[in-house]
Amino acid sequence: MTVPTGDASQPAVPYGTPDAPRIAVRGEARLEVDPEIARIGITVAARGRDRRSALDDLTRRNTGVLDLVKSYGDAVERLETGAFSITPELTKHGRGERIRTYHGRVHVTAELTDFTALGELTTRLADLELTRVDGPWWALRPDSPAHREARKKAVREAVQRAREYAEALDTTLSALVELADIGAENATPAYPQAPGRMRSAAYAGAEDTAAAPLDLEPQRQRVHAQINARFTMVPPRL
Repeated sequence: MTVPTGDASQPAVPYGTPDAPRIAVRGEARLEVDPEIARIGITVAARGRDRRSALDDLTRRNTGVLDLVKSYGDAVERLETGAFSITPELTKHGRGERIRTYHGRVHVTAELTDFTALGELTTRLADLELTRVDGPWWALRPDSPAHREARKKAVREAVQRAREYAEALDTTLSALVELADIGAENATPAYPQAPGRMRSAAYAGAEDTAAAPLDLEPQRQRVHAQINARFTMVPPRL
């Protein structure tokens, strides 16, 4: 069997040659930008002596939470209901397995783009009966312009660096051979902190007192882009 060998006059050359030298560089960009969304987690609880009463109370409270969040209109970009559970609690003493009470929980996630409304909504949610609020978690959208800007800056840095090397050799760049995105951008808080937690007075076992809206300071986000680039150069005269 004959295996094609290709054009012997044009062999595959993975690296540079004296007639076509190559240069490999890396470009990086790091940006710090304001967040675009804030995510909060809401846990609604209920308890009752029988399964039906616990479920009815949980349904009523969950509906109240959803209605409250939806009342903020366009400030809420996304609203999702997550895990739901009804769990029996057994008595600690006595013979046999007797159910003392039922505990119900449902988790809701909300994403907001209006940070002015965030503090007010968080406070109002925490004032609801047997309701816990976790967060906020600050983030950028996956298609945020900040990611695109970081990639563009990383490419420009790589090109500039390659030109400086070529200039040091008294020559110029000839062509781009390869461009590889090796640093998928990840947005993280500039000063990461554990998310806060608020509980309603009934949830925490405290007296019900009205609270002023929270003043939540958005955490700046870091965006990182990293690329590798290979260029051919005009053969320098050394």
